[in-house]
Amino acid sequence: MTDINRVVLVGRLVRDLGNDQRDFAYTPSGQARANISIAVNRSRKQGDQWVEEANFFDVTIWGKTAENLKPYLTKGKQIAVEGYLKQDRWEKDGQKFSKVGIVADSVMLLGGRSDNGGSQSSGGYTPKFQQNNGFSQQQSYQPPADVPSFGGDGGGYSEDIPF
Repeated sequence: MTDINRVVLVGRLVRDLGNDQRDFAYTPSGQARANISIAVNRSRKQGDQWVEEANFFDVTIWGKTAENLKPYLTKGKQIAVEGYLKQDRWEKDGQKFSKVGIVADSVMLLGGRSDNGGSQSSGGYTPKFQQNNGFSQQQSYQPPADVPSFGGDGGGYSEDIPF
């Protein structure tokens, strides 16, 4: 059986992607690298009350995807990340350390044009950046205006539903 290492997260950026070497840099070969952190909230019931629990994850974005997303990665922006887990190991002063992070294969910007109380569009353009052998593909879907929603008028059920 083949091993599986896939992760999908939706969360909010903890800080702006700055120009600091730790946040955004180029490798000696010229490939861009962006290091971001996202907060993913989880609700769980504790006794009779719901408790919010925040988890923080480090994400690395490579190549053209990192370059294209740089201006949009601002604190509080909601994003979806799909990728895989990668464990880094190192030794310092004889002590061994380990850290698990996420390497993004694709990143999708979520929400409207403004997540901070501005006017949000309910549909339309949502950029999705996906790595593909070092090239970035920007994809969006906008349903044609003249195509009715499933079930005709959207409020009832069509007579031709087979179940």
